Amino acid sequence: LSDLVHAREVPEFGVVAIRQGPEVGADSVRDLHEVGCVARVVHAAPLGDGRYLVLSTGQQRFHLDALADGAGTAYLTGEVTVLEERTGDAEEVARLAQRLRRALGAYARTVGAEEPDWPAGAVDLSHAVGAAVGLDLGDRQRLLAAEDTETRLRLGVRLVHRERQLASTLGVVPPAQEHGYNPN
Repeated sequence: LSDLVHAREVPEFGVVAIRQGPEVGADSVRDLHEVGCVARVVHAAPLGDGRYLVLSTGQQRFHLDALADGAGTAYLTGEVTVLEERTGDAEEVARLAQRLRRALGAYARTVGAEEPDWPAGAVDLSHAVGAAVGLDLGDRQRLLAAEDTETRLRLGVRLVHRERQLASTLGVVPPAQEHGYNPN
């Protein structure tokens, strides 16, 4: 983080979920997901002991093409291809965004939560689903890796309906979040 905060004009880094292995240690990461997210540091406050409190936000998706050998850093580096956000059919995207907003509202009412102000745009809305309903890593990764906004919205509607059903039938509710949604 010190390298990131002090050595870069634009403090951005890649976030890739680990499929297998722990984050640190001798037997660390053995398998990474192929799609990750570029994150920009919005604020970093040093704690004085080498640690930082960091606020970052997701910027765009990328495909991890390869890990870079011999980067000489304590962290993994890689070669990536930035993924352009394809929308899909504009009318279908608008219809699915409305369905997703309704589904998220119904979910919030089911779990007794206050409904946050959802992002206005379909792309941002499609990226808000994972944190909004407390999805696990596998489901969040499927959303991130979706080929276009239309596909992500369609999957989001299905996942929100599933989570609402679990909440209403079994009383399964994710822990309260500090923020209404997290686009990361």
